[in-house]
Amino acid sequence: MTVAVLAMLLLACSEKVSLDNFNRLRVGQSYDEVREIVGDPASCDEMVGLRSCAWGNEEHGLRVSFLAGKVVMLSAHNLR
Repeated sequence: MTVAVLAMLLLACSEKVSLDNFNRLRVGQSYDEVREIVGDPASCDEMVGLRSCAWGNEEHGLRVSFLAGKVVMLSAHNLR
């Protein structure tokens, strides 16, 4: 049962990491606004006030950088 629940959660997260949802992201949006669109990030790193978060995996995903809690840079790879 636990494996099934985890599989469903992973599928739900991967469905949010899509080209359509990436195209809804905008410079200036808050971290919470981005999370509403693409869900919780797989990872985040912070250096010198710049927070960079990644969604997806090595095959397909997106990366968003935040400064003072607002989007300043967006990138994506192999989204469908």
